[in-house]
Amino acid sequence: MRVRLGRDFGRLWSAYAVSTYGTWLAFGAFPLIAVDVLDAPAFAVSLLEAAGLAVAAVVAYPLGPWAEHRAKRPVMIAMDLVRFVAMASVPIAYVLGLLSYGQLLVVSVVSGAASIAFSAASGAYLKYLVRGDHLLVASGRFEGTSWVATAAGPPLGGALVGLLGPVATVMADAFSYLLSALGVLRIRGGDVAAPRDLA
Repeated sequence: MRVRLGRDFGRLWSAYAVSTYGTWLAFGAFPLIAVDVLDAPAFAVSLLEAAGLAVAAVVAYPLGPWAEHRAKRPVMIAMDLVRFVAMASVPIAYVLGLLSYGQLLVVSVVSGAASIAFSAASGAYLKYLVRGDHLLVASGRFEGTSWVATAAGPPLGGALVGLLGPVATVMADAFSYLLSALGVLRIRGGDVAAPRDLA
Protein backbone atom coordinates (compact mmCIF):
# COMPACT_ATOMS: atom_id res chain seq x y z
CA MET A 1 0.00 0.00 0.00
CA ARG A 2 1.37 3.39 -1.00
CA VAL A 3 1.82 5.77 1.93
CA ARG A 4 0.43 9.27 1.42
CA LEU A 5 2.78 11.83 2.91
CA GLY A 6 0.87 15.01 2.08
CA ARG A 7 1.23 17.94 -0.27
CA ASP A 8 3.89 19.71 1.76
CA PHE A 9 6.10 16.62 1.62
CA GLY A 10 5.49 16.48 -2.13
CA ARG A 11 6.62 20.09 -2.49
CA LEU A 12 9.74 19.49 -0.40
CA TRP A 13 10.53 16.30 -2.31
CA SER A 14 10.03 18.04 -5.66
CA ALA A 15 12.30 20.91 -4.63
CA TYR A 16 14.97 18.45 -3.49
CA ALA A 17 14.67 16.44 -6.71
CA VAL A 18 14.91 19.48 -8.98
CA SER A 19 17.99 20.88 -7.27
CA THR A 20 19.67 17.43 -7.05
CA TYR A 21 19.10 16.64 -10.71
CA GLY A 22 20.26 20.14 -11.67
CA THR A 23 23.49 19.65 -9.73
CA TRP A 24 24.27 16.33 -11.39
CA LEU A 25 23.29 17.53 -14.86
CA ALA A 26 25.98 20.22 -14.64
CA PHE A 27 28.51 17.92 -12.96
CA GLY A 28 30.95 17.92 -15.88
CA ALA A 29 30.26 21.41 -17.21
CA PHE A 30 32.83 23.37 -15.18
CA PRO A 31 35.87 21.35 -16.30
CA LEU A 32 34.72 21.67 -19.92
CA ILE A 33 34.35 25.43 -19.55
CA ALA A 34 37.79 25.60 -17.94
CA VAL A 35 39.35 23.65 -20.83
CA ASP A 36 37.35 24.87 -23.84
CA VAL A 37 36.73 28.50 -22.87
CA LEU A 38 39.60 29.39 -20.55
CA ASP A 39 42.33 27.02 -21.82
CA ALA A 40 43.07 25.98 -18.24
CA PRO A 41 45.89 23.44 -17.65
CA ALA A 42 45.20 19.95 -16.34
CA PHE A 43 46.17 20.81 -12.75
CA ALA A 44 43.75 23.75 -12.68
CA VAL A 45 40.93 21.54 -13.96
CA SER A 46 41.68 18.95 -11.25
CA LEU A 47 41.71 21.69 -8.61
CA LEU A 48 38.35 22.92 -9.85
CA GLU A 49 36.89 19.42 -9.51
CA ALA A 50 38.30 18.98 -6.02
CA ALA A 51 37.37 22.43 -4.69
CA GLY A 52 33.72 21.64 -3.97
CA LEU A 53 34.61 18.38 -2.20
CA ALA A 54 37.32 20.07 -0.16
CA VAL A 55 34.87 22.74 0.96
CA ALA A 56 32.40 20.02 1.92
CA ALA A 57 35.00 18.47 4.21
CA VAL A 58 35.92 21.82 5.81
CA VAL A 59 32.51 23.45 6.28
CA ALA A 60 30.26 20.44 6.96
CA TYR A 61 31.03 20.51 10.69
CA PRO A 62 30.10 24.18 11.40
CA LEU A 63 27.23 24.31 8.88
CA GLY A 64 25.28 21.50 10.58
CA PRO A 65 24.84 23.31 13.91
CA TRP A 66 24.32 26.62 12.09
CA ALA A 67 21.37 25.18 10.16
CA GLU A 68 20.06 23.34 13.24
CA HIS A 69 19.40 26.54 15.19
CA ARG A 70 17.56 28.30 12.38
CA ALA A 71 14.15 27.88 10.81
CA LYS A 72 14.70 25.39 8.01
CA ARG A 73 12.59 26.77 5.15
CA PRO A 74 14.33 30.18 5.07
CA VAL A 75 17.71 28.40 5.13
CA MET A 76 16.71 26.18 2.19
CA ILE A 77 15.33 29.10 0.19
CA ALA A 78 18.39 31.25 0.93
CA MET A 79 20.80 28.46 -0.07
CA ASP A 80 18.88 27.85 -3.30
CA LEU A 81 19.04 31.55 -4.13
CA VAL A 82 22.77 31.67 -3.30
CA ARG A 83 23.34 28.73 -5.67
CA PHE A 84 21.16 30.33 -8.34
CA VAL A 85 23.09 33.62 -8.23
CA ALA A 86 26.47 31.86 -8.11
CA MET A 87 25.74 29.54 -11.04
CA ALA A 88 23.95 32.21 -13.13
CA SER A 89 27.00 34.46 -12.76
CA VAL A 90 28.99 32.07 -14.97
CA PRO A 91 26.95 32.40 -18.20
CA ILE A 92 26.47 36.12 -17.54
CA ALA A 93 30.22 36.62 -17.20
CA TYR A 94 30.77 34.46 -20.28
CA VAL A 95 28.42 36.59 -22.40
CA LEU A 96 30.14 39.76 -21.16
CA GLY A 97 33.59 38.34 -21.88
CA LEU A 98 34.55 38.54 -18.18
CA LEU A 99 34.62 34.87 -17.21
CA SER A 100 37.78 33.77 -15.40
CA TYR A 101 39.14 30.63 -13.80
CA GLY A 102 39.04 32.37 -10.42
CA GLN A 103 35.30 32.93 -10.80
CA LEU A 104 34.74 29.25 -11.62
CA LEU A 105 36.69 28.31 -8.51
CA VAL A 106 34.72 30.70 -6.27
CA VAL A 107 31.40 29.54 -7.72
CA SER A 108 32.36 25.91 -7.15
CA VAL A 109 33.23 26.61 -3.51
CA VAL A 110 30.14 28.76 -2.81
CA SER A 111 27.83 26.28 -4.50
CA GLY A 112 29.36 23.38 -2.57
CA ALA A 113 28.94 25.14 0.78
CA ALA A 114 25.35 26.15 -0.02
CA SER A 115 24.53 22.58 -1.05
CA ILE A 116 25.73 21.30 2.32
CA ALA A 117 23.58 23.81 4.22
CA PHE A 118 20.56 23.00 2.01
CA SER A 119 20.97 19.26 2.61
CA ALA A 120 21.30 19.72 6.36
CA ALA A 121 18.20 21.93 6.52
CA SER A 122 16.09 19.73 4.24
CA GLY A 123 16.96 16.60 6.22
CA ALA A 124 15.98 18.26 9.51
CA TYR A 125 12.82 19.73 7.99
CA LEU A 126 11.80 16.35 6.60
CA LYS A 127 11.81 14.94 10.16
CA TYR A 128 9.57 17.79 11.25
CA LEU A 129 7.21 17.62 8.28
CA VAL A 130 6.55 13.87 8.25
CA ARG A 131 5.08 11.73 11.03
CA GLY A 132 7.53 9.42 12.77
CA ASP A 133 5.90 6.24 11.45
CA HIS A 134 6.20 7.55 7.87
CA LEU A 135 9.74 8.89 8.18
CA LEU A 136 11.37 5.73 6.82
CA VAL A 137 9.26 5.90 3.65
CA ALA A 138 9.90 9.63 3.22
CA SER A 139 13.65 9.23 3.77
CA GLY A 140 13.65 6.35 1.29
CA ARG A 141 12.11 8.58 -1.38
CA PHE A 142 14.75 11.23 -0.78
CA GLU A 143 17.53 8.66 -0.84
CA GLY A 144 16.15 7.03 -3.98
CA THR A 145 15.98 10.40 -5.70
CA SER A 146 19.58 11.10 -4.74
CA TRP A 147 20.82 7.74 -6.07
CA VAL A 148 18.92 7.98 -9.35
CA ALA A 149 20.15 11.55 -9.88
CA THR A 150 23.72 10.45 -9.14
CA ALA A 151 23.46 7.63 -11.67
CA ALA A 152 21.43 9.31 -14.41
CA GLY A 153 22.43 12.95 -14.00
CA PRO A 154 25.98 12.89 -15.44
CA PRO A 155 25.03 10.97 -18.63
CA LEU A 156 22.02 13.23 -19.17
CA GLY A 157 24.21 16.23 -18.42
CA GLY A 158 26.75 15.00 -20.97
CA ALA A 159 24.00 14.81 -23.56
CA LEU A 160 22.82 18.30 -22.60
CA VAL A 161 26.38 19.65 -22.84
CA GLY A 162 26.71 18.06 -26.28
CA LEU A 163 23.41 19.60 -27.36
CA LEU A 164 23.58 23.07 -25.80
CA GLY A 165 27.18 23.47 -24.64
CA PRO A 166 28.59 23.64 -21.09
CA VAL A 167 27.69 27.29 -20.44
CA ALA A 168 24.00 26.75 -21.26
CA THR A 169 24.04 23.62 -19.10
CA VAL A 170 25.29 25.68 -16.16
CA MET A 171 22.42 28.11 -16.76
CA ALA A 172 19.96 25.20 -16.67
CA ASP A 173 21.50 24.16 -13.36
CA ALA A 174 21.04 27.70 -12.04
CA PHE A 175 17.36 27.65 -12.94
CA SER A 176 16.95 24.31 -11.15
CA TYR A 177 17.85 26.07 -7.90
CA LEU A 178 15.37 28.84 -8.60
CA LEU A 179 12.64 26.24 -9.18
CA SER A 180 13.67 24.50 -5.97
CA ALA A 181 13.39 27.76 -3.99
CA LEU A 182 9.90 28.33 -5.41
CA GLY A 183 8.92 24.78 -4.43
CA VAL A 184 10.08 25.28 -0.84
CA LEU A 185 8.32 28.65 -0.73
CA ARG A 186 5.02 26.91 -1.56
CA ILE A 187 5.19 24.68 1.52
CA ARG A 188 2.39 25.72 3.86
CA GLY A 189 3.44 23.76 6.96
CA GLY A 190 5.11 25.25 10.01
CA ASP A 191 8.83 25.33 10.67
CA VAL A 192 11.28 24.27 13.32
CA ALA A 193 14.54 25.50 14.83
CA ALA A 194 16.39 23.78 17.65
CA PRO A 195 16.64 26.01 20.72
CA ARG A 196 20.09 27.28 21.60
CA ASP A 197 21.72 25.99 24.76
CA LEU A 198 21.97 29.03 27.04
CA ALA A 199 24.03 27.26 29.67
